[in-house]
Formats: sequence, structure tokens, C-alpha cells
Amino acid sequence: MTEEIRIPIRSETDIVVARQSGRALAAEAGFTGSELTVIATAISEVARNIVNYAQTGEICIQQVKSGKQIGLLIVASDRGPGIADVALALQDGYSTSNGLGLGLPGVKRLMDEFEIVSEVGVGTTVTMRKWKR
Repeated sequence: MTEEIRIPIRSETDIVVARQSGRALAAEAGFTGSELTVIATAISEVARNIVNYAQTGEICIQQVKSGKQIGLLIVASDRGPGIADVALALQDGYSTSNGLGLGLPGVKRLMDEFEIVSEVGVGTTVTMRKWKR
């Protein structure tokens, strides 16, 4: 397995770097085609949330193994304002920024495992895994 990649997130450029880094690590792990797109999309969305809501944060990406399964672990964290109602934020159509409200619910659907921990005034951590089929 490869070492963890850490990408500081502060700008649109960092979102691109995180997406490309995740896609490259996923390809190295054996993901192909639409799986690579799904992983890149999920990383892009959580990185964009960091820039839009917290201004700064970090995305950590690493290959993981569980028995014979190979996957990718992605952890997006920030020390931003936090999410007051995580359950509401995970509902389709809910948005605090006049968007479509598909970001976090969409990411949850794209990934095999998804967990979000958030505390108002402390920050948010999103932990996701995608397993190679």
C-alpha cells in the first residue's frame, strides 16, 4: 500500500490538485473508468465545501486493504463553522448557499462508506471509502 497523500485545501487550484491526486492514486490501486470519475467527483465536492464554507482544510487520501479488498480512504477535514444539523445537510435539496443541495447527499451515494462528524464552531470531518469491484 502507498503512503497517505495530504493536500492542503485553500483555493480552487487545491481542489483540482486533490481531485487529480485522488484519481491517480485510485488508478494505481486498480480502479478504472467510471470508478475513477466517481472518486474524483466525490473528492472535488468535499474539497469545494472546504473552500466555500471553511476557507481552509485538508484532504488525506490513501489506499487501504480489508482482507482481499483494495480501496481508497478519503478524509476531508476543516476547522470551519461546522454543520448545525448534519441529518438535514444530507437531505437532497437542502442548501445553505442557494445551490441545488445535491453535494453531500450525492457524495454519500457515490461512495461505499460515508461518515460525517461536525460540531458547530469546531469543524467538520468527512470520511469516505470506495472499494474496488
